[in-house]
Amino acid sequence: MSDPPVSAVPLHCRDEGSGPAIVFLHGMGADHTMWNGVLPRLSDRFRVLAPDLRGHGRSTVPQSAGYRFEDLEADVLALLDQRQTPSAHLVGLSAGAQLALKLGLDAPAHVRSVCLVGGAVYTDGHMRAVAARWAETYDRDGPDALAIRLLKDLYYPDWIEAHMEFADRVREEVPRHDYRAAVRWGREVASFDERGRIATLRPPALMIQGMDDEVVDASHGRILRQSIPGSKIRIFAQTGHMVPIERPEETAEAIEAFVRDVDDRSSGESTASLSRPERMEDR
Repeated sequence: MSDPPVSAVPLHCRDEGSGPAIVFLHGMGADHTMWNGVLPRLSDRFRVLAPDLRGHGRSTVPQSAGYRFEDLEADVLALLDQRQTPSAHLVGLSAGAQLALKLGLDAPAHVRSVCLVGGAVYTDGHMRAVAARWAETYDRDGPDALAIRLLKDLYYPDWIEAHMEFADRVREEVPRHDYRAAVRWGREVASFDERGRIATLRPPALMIQGMDDEVVDASHGRILRQSIPGSKIRIFAQTGHMVPIERPEETAEAIEAFVRDVDDRSSGESTASLSRPERMEDR
């Protein structure tokens, strides 16, 4: 049986600022608000777009909607078209980083660069076990137990201890959260594996990794760095999986420096290509 056709769905999107476009892709079960600490630090110099991916946040879809990476890719490309943005820099966290990587491989003409935060080129056994533990905790012990489990797995312990008001908010929000889309996307994430294509990635790449990530081991950042020619990596010590929430200022600074470097090099290459015919004529 062939796969059902891909059909894009409209995405709710925070869209502000002007300049080079950067699209921020949240992780499984989250929404665009996870980037709230980063976006204001960039929106005065860039156009920042932070969508809620299908079934997450305010982007509702029919129950029959699919959650293959191809479906989510179509949504993001349709968003770029709708916002009259032919190409953009992509920043993704966790499963959102895998989505950014897929877009960089499948639609490089629309991707100026990829920044993979807590990303991985494939989903390993540990990552699948963490997701299974979340589902088991929710089914067996309920939403408050899941909230506590998420706080332990996603954040560096000292950061949570210093931000107990944030932990209280998470425990309040989890019982109200609809995780059906996360579960369905999670089935696709479980089999994600682009090791066979990663060396062919054309857009420039930056990895940002928390050294103390309990969900995606820091070794995945180094694997990506070694597999993608010319890529760069930033590793933050004493930081868990949710790097943009724990380290918003440093995350924004790393993204800005990377994007500016990519655009500067691209501009230089364009200038050089324009001048080549003149040099050839001089011969």
